[in-house]
Amino acid sequence: MSIEVKNVTKIYGEQKALNDVSFSIEPGNIVGFLGPNGAGKSTMMKIITCFLPQTSGSVSVCGFDVIENPIDVKRQVGYLPEHNPLYLDMYVKEYLDFVGGVYKINKRKARVKEMIDMVGLGIEQNKKIGALSKGYRQRVGLAQAMIHDPKVLILDEPTTGLDPNQLEEIRSLIKNIGRDKTIMLSTHIMQEVEAICDKTIIVNHGKIVANEKTQDLRSQHNKQIVLTVEFDKELNVKDLQKIEGVLQVRSSNNNVWLFEIKDDAVRNNIFQFAIQKEVVVLSIQKEEQSLEAVFKTLTN
Repeated sequence: MSIEVKNVTKIYGEQKALNDVSFSIEPGNIVGFLGPNGAGKSTMMKIITCFLPQTSGSVSVCGFDVIENPIDVKRQVGYLPEHNPLYLDMYVKEYLDFVGGVYKINKRKARVKEMIDMVGLGIEQNKKIGALSKGYRQRVGLAQAMIHDPKVLILDEPTTGLDPNQLEEIRSLIKNIGRDKTIMLSTHIMQEVEAICDKTIIVNHGKIVANEKTQDLRSQHNKQIVLTVEFDKELNVKDLQKIEGVLQVRSSNNNVWLFEIKDDAVRNNIFQFAIQKEVVVLSIQKEEQSLEAVFKTLTN
């Protein structure tokens, strides 16, 4: 496993930031690590990257224990914190060369150039970091996290504050990087998770409440089926609620209604109702529960 977390608890004073958390991440996966503010996401990431020790439990990265072998772990991990710490008075190339020196990288100039090309900093490479937009500063942060060619990347809110164009560019960059590396990504943007993450872990009040493939998360936690039905005439909500198998009905717009139903077999009952009332069903569509709705359900 790239990351193995077993029964980790972290206590600050009298508060449990993490409570008996366990999960694993296989090599080559992009994993979304989600949760409301204060759920324990950043604490978990800081433990994995050796910035904080856990109170109990064990964490290993690429087979190295974070307590017993922190230097080996740091060689395997690239970390971009939520608040990207950069030296604003340094030039881009100067800063990346400095970070490369910290890691004692051979052929630093070639590696710096490779990173600049990889993250798309070519046109900004001769500027001071303080003169860059936030999107380009995030690119510098990604470059410094990857300059020592780690096997694992830990990214804490890497797209916060970016405009739609910058956000799309950074997402695409992360997805491309994920072809060769294991990535653990913390974010509050559900569309981002659906777009790039193979697996999703949701933490709430320091505990894991979901740990599944992203594509399975919605279906496994979808407790109801919602149909959007448009008729050609006005109908009475009381009549609609009498349809067998309908749990709840509410008006959406004009002659459009939202039906919460037990199962797909209720579709036929709706058509039979329409025939009896001499109305036409103009459209009927099944609504998928969004990942955001699943998140709200699990963390409410």
